[in-house]
Amino acid sequence: MIEILKAGKRAASQAAVAAEVRGVVADIVAAVGSRGDAAVRELSLKFDGWNPPTFRLSDKHIAECVASLTPQERKDIEFAQAQVRRFAEVQKSALRDVEVETLPGVFLGHKNIPVQSVACYVPGGKYPLIASAHMGVVTASVAGVERIVAVAPPFKGGPNAAIVAAMHLGGAHEIYCVGGAQAIAALALGTEQIAAVDMIVGPGNAYVAEAKRQLFGKVGIDLIAGPTETLLISDESCDAEMAAADLLGQAEHGVDSPTVLVTTSRALAEALPAEIERQLAILPTAPIARVAWENYGEIILCSTREEMLSEGDRIASEHVQILTKDPDWFLQNMRNYGALFLGARTTVSYGDKVIGTNHTLPTMGAARYTGGLWVGKFIKTCTYQRVMTDEASALIGEYCSRLCAMEGFAGHQEQADLRVRRYGRQAVETAR
Repeated sequence: MIEILKAGKRAASQAAVAAEVRGVVADIVAAVGSRGDAAVRELSLKFDGWNPPTFRLSDKHIAECVASLTPQERKDIEFAQAQVRRFAEVQKSALRDVEVETLPGVFLGHKNIPVQSVACYVPGGKYPLIASAHMGVVTASVAGVERIVAVAPPFKGGPNAAIVAAMHLGGAHEIYCVGGAQAIAALALGTEQIAAVDMIVGPGNAYVAEAKRQLFGKVGIDLIAGPTETLLISDESCDAEMAAADLLGQAEHGVDSPTVLVTTSRALAEALPAEIERQLAILPTAPIARVAWENYGEIILCSTREEMLSEGDRIASEHVQILTKDPDWFLQNMRNYGALFLGARTTVSYGDKVIGTNHTLPTMGAARYTGGLWVGKFIKTCTYQRVMTDEASALIGEYCSRLCAMEGFAGHQEQADLRVRRYGRQAVETAR
């Protein structure tokens, strides 16, 4: 039996906020579309207090940012990027061009072609999310993208040196300091100073996510990311200290970040609230994490691991941490998650920052139908066909002609009939 010991707010309670965001973003997109850089500059000044001579960083400025890192900071960034690059290269190796002869003389295939230009958005208004530079820029670089544009909002009055350095070290070709929906609109639509891209990836706040949603179609996107989500699935082998740390570590992302414990241990479920309070008392980011836990935190008590599995697939969380005696059982059976963290030795923080899997993941139930950002998102799998013999063309043409007639597509039918007339047996015999 499933018992809700603590419930969080439902998505319906956020509808009014979402409607307001849609309206604001629609106005921003329209302004950038009609007035280009002038609108971007006005909006940057309004929202970020940022109005530089140019939003693009010069080679000199980028070099200064890289030089400002301590040796240890640079080493740490390079280590994280090496992990992301290594895993992305392995993923890319799983993608291969194919060609097969499906009938005598008929060859079908596909090629994997990198997207030509991509913008990687790196959030940096509240926290300077250096790791997002690795996830977007490094992965796009491994995919073979020809033009990688990296974008981040100002942090405390200007470009964040560590973010800029990570963008550069990751392989970005252009770096801009501009943020919010105005940055997404400029990248999608193009302005006098910012050439449009083919695809935009990366997490961001509600306005960034909504801008990506509104501009999808004009530009490709990875996914529409909502607030960070964490689901912890545990049994009696998990203690309250670890459960609280792993939930609060993600609750600090934002005041609307859902954090959920699903457990078969009543002792853990009942001990968790007090341990949450103990850790909040010493957590520097408690003002954010507390609101997230109080409003969106949940505790769900289950009788069996099958019930935990069912709840996990229903919730379809962005991050799912498995702290049970047999975590591999969930790896084998769970279907809906952005990323899975198996066992106490790993944690969502590893995935967010350094271990090598991508941290741009589906939220708001999207894990039911998509995975997160990976090297394949930057690659188009494009099919082709080749017919090598007259006999094969005529054979396919006869079937195609009849199928077109069934649908009433006369023009399509004539395309097929033309080839039957030219390459069919009768045509060959007449030519002789």
